[in-house]
Amino acid sequence: MYQFIKNKILNVNKYSKRSSIIVYYILRFLVVTCMILEFIRGDLNNAILCLISLILFFIPLFLKRKFKIELPNILEIIILLFIFSAEILGEINNFYITIPYWDTILHTINGFLAAGVGLSLVDLLNKNFTSIKLSPIFICIVSFCFSMTIGVFWEFYEYLSDNSPLQTDMQKDRLITKIDSILLNDSKKNIPLKIDNIKNTEIYYLDENHNLNKITIKNGYLDIGLNDTIKDLFVNFLGALSFNIFGYFYFSNKEKFKFLQHFILKRQELPD
Repeated sequence: MYQFIKNKILNVNKYSKRSSIIVYYILRFLVVTCMILEFIRGDLNNAILCLISLILFFIPLFLKRKFKIELPNILEIIILLFIFSAEILGEINNFYITIPYWDTILHTINGFLAAGVGLSLVDLLNKNFTSIKLSPIFICIVSFCFSMTIGVFWEFYEYLSDNSPLQTDMQKDRLITKIDSILLNDSKKNIPLKIDNIKNTEIYYLDENHNLNKITIKNGYLDIGLNDTIKDLFVNFLGALSFNIFGYFYFSNKEKFKFLQHFILKRQELPD
């Protein structure tokens, strides 16, 4: 066990810079501490989230070792902080509820970072082929589509998780005050019934003992995740679009848009 841990530490030091190493170990310590506390509290779901976070922390190191990729130091730190912010702070410490726009900020950053990864992958392939040279606009379009695809698959994951036996609530609900619904139109015609200024909604349900219970939702109607999904995809769109606007100009003037290099992967022969 000691030798295994020692080898892991050496591998991290071998492929990462000092600042990212410090962030890496601080976050791992915090996650391990959190996982122990969740085990003590008997919350197995949160403990599993901590374990997943520890596994995700290996992604940057895996990319660098497996594919001989040079990961910019700033990008590596942002990825580590992003994982910690989403899983530990967001899910376990309830930041998604207590901190306004926490989820929106993370999805925007995700769109930006995923676009950077997409642009990097296409650019690396473009540099390896002499017979075909892709234009900057084409690379940016592929990068944008790559980022949006990542965002869509994440929303698939949220939906499947919410409808799995785990019964999570990753697609956060929100209150709305109006609906337009064909289902509520008794005429059975393709004409939506418009309801405005909804004040309260009453939900009746049977509990485990088949007793009838009622919940009153004040100040609106409960939207089950639809608005959250569209909002997440829209801010992912903004993140991806903003990166690729800069990315397009980066190819024509790399010196002026030099800051973008902190978010672009490069191929580099690293020591074994």
